[in-house]
Formats: sequence, structure tokens, C-alpha cells
Amino acid sequence: MNWKPLTSVNQIPTLIQESKSESNSGILIFKHSTRCSVSFLAKKNIESDWNINSETLPTYYLDLIQYRGVSNQLAETFDVMHESPQILLIADGICRYFASHSQISVKEIENQITN
Repeated sequence: MNWKPLTSVNQIPTLIQESKSESNSGILIFKHSTRCSVSFLAKKNIESDWNINSETLPTYYLDLIQYRGVSNQLAETFDVMHESPQILLIADGICRYFASHSQISVKEIENQITN
């Protein structure tokens, strides 16, 4: 798994543009609380089940404890209520799918990018 760090609200416009690229299926953002055991397990499960090419779906990691302002801006930009852990699948500049806690599933991410 090749996590790219998401550390600044200034990255969001670039992420939106990247999600519109014809060379990929969008981008995935994982919002992780480094203080939460549920978030730790969700991250571990994603990483162990991951088999999607990083060129097909670039993956971004947000430490929302350290970068809470970025998390808040993502919630506002994509009109998604903040939760943690949470994944956001952004395609064509829009949040096409999101899930949190036990709903986070690599299989469902695969289903979303192939449909």
C-alpha cells in the first residue's frame, strides 16, 4: 500500500483535479485517528486486504489528530459528515462513496471503482 500524506488544505484542489484524471478511477482518502483503536484496526484491515494498483486508485492518508483543519475542510468540500475512521472515494471531483468504522471494506471499494 502506497499512502501519500495529506497534510494541508492546499492539497485539496490538486486532489480534486487528480480525481478527474482518465488514467485512474479517482482517489481514496483514509481519515485516521492515531488515538483510536477502531481506526488502527480499520487501517490494518485495509492494508492487509489491499490489492488495488496505486496507479488505478491513488491512496491518501490523513492523520486527523494532527491535521484536524484538513479533515474539517474535506467534510465541507465534499459535503460528508466527519467520522473516524473514514474513507472517501473521490471521482470526477465528487465524493462518490464514503464509509466509516466497520463499514470500511476493500471489497466495497473495489465494487465502487468497477461500477
